Amino acid sequence: MDQFALFQQPDARGLPLLDVQKDIRYYAAASRSVLNGPAATGMDFWSINPYVGCAFGCAYCYARYAHRYTFERLGESSPNGQADPEQNEAPLPPWLAFERRILVKREAASVLRRQLASASRLDDLQRQGVVIGTATDPYQPAERRFRLTRSVLEVLAAQARLNVTIITKSPLVTRDVDLLVRIAERSQLSVHVSLITVDRELARRLEPRAPTPEARLRAIARLRAHGIEVGVNVMPVLPGITDAPEMIDSLVRAVAATGASYLGACALRLRRTARDRYLPFIESEFPGLATRYRRAYSRSHQVGERYRDGLRQRFASVCAKHGVPFSRYYRSEEDDPEETETTNDGATQLPLWAG
Repeated sequence: MDQFALFQQPDARGLPLLDVQKDIRYYAAASRSVLNGPAATGMDFWSINPYVGCAFGCAYCYARYAHRYTFERLGESSPNGQADPEQNEAPLPPWLAFERRILVKREAASVLRRQLASASRLDDLQRQGVVIGTATDPYQPAERRFRLTRSVLEVLAAQARLNVTIITKSPLVTRDVDLLVRIAERSQLSVHVSLITVDRELARRLEPRAPTPEARLRAIARLRAHGIEVGVNVMPVLPGITDAPEMIDSLVRAVAATGASYLGACALRLRRTARDRYLPFIESEFPGLATRYRRAYSRSHQVGERYRDGLRQRFASVCAKHGVPFSRYYRSEEDDPEETETTNDGATQLPLWAG
């Protein structure tokens, strides 16, 4: 039996195993729908996530909830906390399963094409917009083999008058510049590249498997050279880690050099599933901040309003200095609608974040 045939055999949870790359496994997931509507997400736009889980392993990722939820919706038991007896493996904690057990929606393009054949559904997307990558990175390593995101873009490129947003950390998005240009000719398109620091060593600690900051900056410049709108998401800003004035200045200066269309920023939010991963990470990697983090996020998933206001004003000032349009607005399932204003307030002293 060849290797690929072996991968097609169902795993212990009944899902076909498609591929193994070191410590990451890719499973096939059948989907009746790839469009997540406003009624399901609580947001005012539609979303598409070609994968469930993300191999980049960012310590602060808010989307870890999606893994267990998707398995339950598929009627399968979650791999969280389970071992594969054939591989003699120990169980994975839920936060780790999210980045090591990736679900691949192999039929995403054909399902999307079928859904858009409905005039009412196409009208919904034209009115409300669609965001690719709200709960996974659509250009994570799996995309090099499975090419699901590209196949989804091919379907969208055949439509007109859409509002399409792509959120990613990966320079692999530039592979699809031909499709992006075609979509932009018939619809409104924006690529949002997430970048929280230009300190390469710090980025490696926070986002252990994500592309380097330099690679992302080059990708932004290349997309802009093709006339594609590119926003930069400095999201999340990590209190006490990536919010120093000199770090913000270095980041915005580097973004300005790429010709990015605009920049948005917001402070870290810690909902339950993200908290379970992030707070132990802080205790291990930044122990001096652990007590302040637990105090600052003890009553809410957000840090205090005074800090958030100061952060917005700081970014507005630095962006004005470097000539980068600053807007808080972007679209994500994690977003808080009341915080989508554009601001050009003057700079103030960023308050002690845990105060």
